[in-house]
Amino acid sequence: MPSIPASLPWDDFRLVKAIADTGSLNGAADRLGLNHSTIFRRLGDIEHRLGTAVFERHRSGYAATPAGEDMIALASRMEEDVSRFTRKLAGQELAPSGELRITTNDTLIQHLLMPVFAGFRAAYPQIRLELIVGNQVLNLSKRDADIAIRPTDHPPETLVGRRLADLAWAIYGRKSDALPVLADPAAMLESLYARPWIGLSEQFNAFKACRFVNEQIGLERIAMRINTVLGLAEAVAAGIGIGPLPCFIADRNPALVRLMPVMPEFSTGLWLLTHPDLKASPRVRAFMDYGAEAIAKLRPVLEGRG
Repeated sequence: MPSIPASLPWDDFRLVKAIADTGSLNGAADRLGLNHSTIFRRLGDIEHRLGTAVFERHRSGYAATPAGEDMIALASRMEEDVSRFTRKLAGQELAPSGELRITTNDTLIQHLLMPVFAGFRAAYPQIRLELIVGNQVLNLSKRDADIAIRPTDHPPETLVGRRLADLAWAIYGRKSDALPVLADPAAMLESLYARPWIGLSEQFNAFKACRFVNEQIGLERIAMRINTVLGLAEAVAAGIGIGPLPCFIADRNPALVRLMPVMPEFSTGLWLLTHPDLKASPRVRAFMDYGAEAIAKLRPVLEGRG
C-alpha cells in the first residue's frame, strides 16, 4: 500500500472538485481545459498516492467517497479563500482603472444599457468593460462578474446594491388586436382570453407575467412559447398572438400597442448589484454611482410612463 503523501498539490483538489461539480471526466476536462485521458490518468495517480478511492464509478456518473467528500470540502474552502483574497485586492485599488466585468441580459443590453455603457466609458476611459450577456445567474463571490444588472424581485442575500426602478409590463398586440377601452380592466382582460397568446418558456417563471400566461391562459389558446423576451416581442409584432411584454421594449415598437393599461401585478424590480467585498473598489463604485444615476433618468420609460 503506498504511503500517504505529506502534502498534495492544489491542482489535485481542483481536479477532484471539477469531477464532483460536473459528475463526469468529460465535464471536468472541459472545465479545466484538459483532455479526458489526462483527467483519467491524474485521478488514478491521486488515488494511488492516497491509497484509497476518491470516487465510486457508476453508470450515472462519479459519486464521491468519504475521502473524496473531504477533498471537495477542502477545495471549496480553498477556492473561496482565493476568491476572497482577490476581492480584497480589488478593493484596494487607488483609482478607477482596469477591467470591470458586468453581467446582464440581452433585453437590457439591446433596449436600455448600451448608451449607459457608452457614457460611462467616456467618463472613465481607463476602465475596460467586459459584458457577459445571459439569463443565468453568475457567482459574483467567485468574480464571475463584478456587477450584475438584473430584473428580479428577490436579489441574492449575499449581494448588495440598489433597486433602480420598477419594470412595468402590459399586454400587447398589433393595432388590429386593439379593443374598445372599457371602464373595468377585468372585463377587458376577460375579452382577451379567447385570443391566441404567446408566452415565455418555464425558465422565466420568476417573472409574474410569465406565470400569468402559463397559469391563466388555457393551453389550447397558447400559440407559441419562446425562451427570449426579444423573440416574444417579435412574435407579437408578427401577429402570431398577443402577450405580456416589458413596456420599455414594446412602447418603442411602432407595430405594437397596449391592449390594456400597465398591470402593476406584473412589475419586476431592476437591480444594480455587487458583492460586499467589491463595493469599495474604485472601478466598481464608479459604475455603481454612474449607472444608478443614468438609469434613474430612464425611470419614466421603464415604468411605462414615457
